[in-house]
Amino acid sequence: MSRWIEPVTLTGKHVVLEPLALEHDAALAKAAADGELWKLWYTSVPAPEQTRAYVETALAMREDTGAMPFVVRDAKSGEIVGCTRFFNVEAAHRRLEIGYTWYAQRVQRTALNTEAKLLLLGHAFEALKAIAVEFRTHFMNHPSRAAIARLGAKQDGILRSHQIGRDGAVRDTVVFSIIETEWPAVRAHLRFKLERS
Repeated sequence: MSRWIEPVTLTGKHVVLEPLALEHDAALAKAAADGELWKLWYTSVPAPEQTRAYVETALAMREDTGAMPFVVRDAKSGEIVGCTRFFNVEAAHRRLEIGYTWYAQRVQRTALNTEAKLLLLGHAFEALKAIAVEFRTHFMNHPSRAAIARLGAKQDGILRSHQIGRDGAVRDTVVFSIIETEWPAVRAHLRFKLERS
């Protein structure tokens, strides 16, 4: 079956995004342990002992809904330092979301994340011809909200009582997007940030 989003490896100077595979689970567990990221109640980072199930779920999403999960590899060290994916794929409308993104604490707010977003957005707008790319985050995840805004995404709104979290708490979701006509300016902005880093 032909899919809108086929497996692809996206390579930059700082980061390599590779299609997620079952054999990545141990490396992802190690990455999540850097900063004990699973303890942040407003995120969906797996605890080390839950990484295998997390990977299996992501791969099932790939098969069932056309999502494309990636591992994030530090291009310099070769280490896997996180995870991200294209999902909420609406091929008929050429829309998708970038999310399930998390990084080992040591690489957060570095050129690696900026370049990863540049590669993902470039693939979405230039190869897939997307008309819009969304980002969503928990209302309480202020670092994530700030990071999304720094990309150049605009806040579309807040979905109140949108989801029930793993702890049973009801989540308000903040929705951001970048549309096709904004991509050239966002691309220039991200390239400028990379050159300065």
